[in-house]
Amino acid sequence: MKELQRVIGRYTGTQRGPLLIAIGGVHGNEPAGVLALEQMFDMLRMEPQQNPQFHFSGRLLGLRGNLRAMREGKRFIHKDLNRQWTRENIARIRASAPEQRDAEDWELLELTDIIEAEVADYQPHKLVLLDFHTTTAYGGIFSIATNDPESLRIAVELHAPVVTGLLDGIRGTSLHYFCQDNFAPETVAVCFESGQHQEPLSVKRAIAALTNCMRSIGCVRAQDVENRHDKLLIEYSTGLPKVAELIRIHSIRPEDDFEMVPGFKNFQAIHEGQLLARDRHGPIYAPQDGLILMPLYQPQGEDGFFLIKKVEGY
Repeated sequence: MKELQRVIGRYTGTQRGPLLIAIGGVHGNEPAGVLALEQMFDMLRMEPQQNPQFHFSGRLLGLRGNLRAMREGKRFIHKDLNRQWTRENIARIRASAPEQRDAEDWELLELTDIIEAEVADYQPHKLVLLDFHTTTAYGGIFSIATNDPESLRIAVELHAPVVTGLLDGIRGTSLHYFCQDNFAPETVAVCFESGQHQEPLSVKRAIAALTNCMRSIGCVRAQDVENRHDKLLIEYSTGLPKVAELIRIHSIRPEDDFEMVPGFKNFQAIHEGQLLARDRHGPIYAPQDGLILMPLYQPQGEDGFFLIKKVEGY
């Protein structure tokens, strides 16, 4: 297997602009974001030859997330990397002896070192994180926004349903960390879930979302973006809520022996009392009506499923 490198690519425009950091593979069994970034850097290198009027403002940095887990095709090695992004945890790792660090400690340390060096080198006025993920279930694509209005604006312009409130029930995600408290420039973060892990279209949707994000924050001009990117995302999102909010998380532990009932898809309507899963304590029923999101159909994970509801007015 070809040795994987942390940096997928770096593209700097001729004009100053935001620093957009896009990460794929924070979970090692989610390859779509990495493949999308590899293809995007190829397209950016070719674009000026095909379109002499093309201008790029700012810098795009593409990173592979959990390299050690990617090499083994696992979500993580010792612990979920997307629950480790806190200042306290990073300080603990930096203060620890190398032999005390596990795989995800090293991953987080290497990522944050590269990101901090990039911010220091480019010194942007605005820092944007786009974190790519996929799910074990089929069904709708969606974006996750923080409580920052700018995050919601960018997420909406990706042309996929936006789910709010997901960060309230968990901690230590990349979206928690990329905020004004931890970086000097104006900082905003968005997550994009492009589909099922192995679905070929998940890569194309991630490319479309990245393109729309670059347009939204001013890296590329609207006239340089083909409308097929909008069309791909809009068509797949037809019939789904434009904005939804979290109403329940079912958290799990390895010793729970959690097993999701087969066949659920993202955004599938469920009703109160419906059988959703089983664990060592017995059946697990839906506590209320809603839409199911990210039902767990893989061995590793800390969340069995999420319940959301449509936000009226969108």
